[in-house]
Amino acid sequence: MKTKKTASELLRTLKNYILSLKKSDIWGILVLTCTFLLMIDAVYLGFVLKEDYIQFNVERMRSTLGFLFMIVSALLFLFKGSFFFYSLYRYFKYKHITSVSNDELPTCTVIVPAYNEGKQVWDTLMSLTESDYPKEKLQLLAIDDGSLDDTWEWMLDAKKQLGDRLEIYQQPKNKGKRHALYRGFNQGTGDIFITVDSDSIVKPDTLRNLVSPFITNKKCGAVAGNIRVLNKETSLLPKMLDVSFVLSFEFVRSAESSLNSVLCTPGALAAYRSEAVFACLPEWINQTFMGQPSDIGEDRAMTNMILKQGYSVLFQRNAYAYTNVPEKYRGLYKMFIRWGRSNVRENIEMSKYVFKNFREGSKIGTRFLFLSQSLKIIMAYPFLIFMLFFVITHPLLFLSSTFLSILVLSTFPVIFYANRYETKESFWAYTYSILYTFGLFWITPYAIATANKRGWLTRGLPEKK
Repeated sequence: MKTKKTASELLRTLKNYILSLKKSDIWGILVLTCTFLLMIDAVYLGFVLKEDYIQFNVERMRSTLGFLFMIVSALLFLFKGSFFFYSLYRYFKYKHITSVSNDELPTCTVIVPAYNEGKQVWDTLMSLTESDYPKEKLQLLAIDDGSLDDTWEWMLDAKKQLGDRLEIYQQPKNKGKRHALYRGFNQGTGDIFITVDSDSIVKPDTLRNLVSPFITNKKCGAVAGNIRVLNKETSLLPKMLDVSFVLSFEFVRSAESSLNSVLCTPGALAAYRSEAVFACLPEWINQTFMGQPSDIGEDRAMTNMILKQGYSVLFQRNAYAYTNVPEKYRGLYKMFIRWGRSNVRENIEMSKYVFKNFREGSKIGTRFLFLSQSLKIIMAYPFLIFMLFFVITHPLLFLSSTFLSILVLSTFPVIFYANRYETKESFWAYTYSILYTFGLFWITPYAIATANKRGWLTRGLPEKK
């Protein structure tokens, strides 16, 4: 009888737990379960089709084209493997700079450009005013870039509450983020410029941690902040992107920082030495690509121009900003297209100086980073053609080998995230890799083909508040 009662209690507890779960939680459990089932099936298929895969490679080796492909693949694998272990070595060499004292902290101008952000811009400004930074050394500027919603009203409300601590400006019409930042740079009086996206929240110690490298390293021209996802509890895509961001910032940019060559300081949180900004500001605001004004990639462009001047660009792992990311596939691929186009453009610009004597000291690491970035672009179309050929001729082999590759390659992001944060959240790395492989593989080829196109793509009135 006691056993039955215990079993009944367990069932009731389980039922209550299931009922207490949000719809997104249930959907998340289902998606993760399907992800692991796919991984298990991949291992099984790989074992069953082992002989077929060997035969496929033997057949490729018999043809001249196939043999050449195998050689190129082996060389690429060797390069990417070497680059990974080199990045791993540089990651362990990285150390963030601890905050300097209040007396040493420089004067800063924080610029917050906003377009159709509504109340979120108010939240951003309030988080900045709660920073543990000397008030007399901090100038806060908010610029409404011709919003169509109530963004300006929220800025006015923030101004009413904050008084002289906040300066607000309104563009006569929407001219783009680059022009909003340009106005902020010209209005700013600080030794350091800090840019913060209007959908981001910073921690109290973020600003002081972000600017400290400028004091300890006189050759530092820019610093990238550590970006995490703010809305990761709202849907599944932000959960996946949070794992991706941790790898991109805390691993990749840590390695780049140890080489003094972070390739992109993110718009969500970045700091620049004012003299480095003013040295390239006319070129930056008037930048064109294939005869068209550049209205995207303003963060990567500024980073590129500062690197070109011979400055170091660093990453501060202890300077956190939490930012909103797309919650739906449509918004996600548009964001990636914009990033992809910017990457193509700035790699071309970087190629013009990276093999010259652009700064003192070793430049080998910077060139290695550039080559790795360039290979992703150069191999985009050959990889796409091979993938389509593989899908058509050997669909089962393609699926089994692809899922096995995802299982192997995504285990590192899982371990890395689990070591830094929560283990249960780390498994989203597998799901994100599947999504990217099958749902976003076309981004880079498309971005290359349309690199000359303008447009922010994700700008507009938000779907919900």
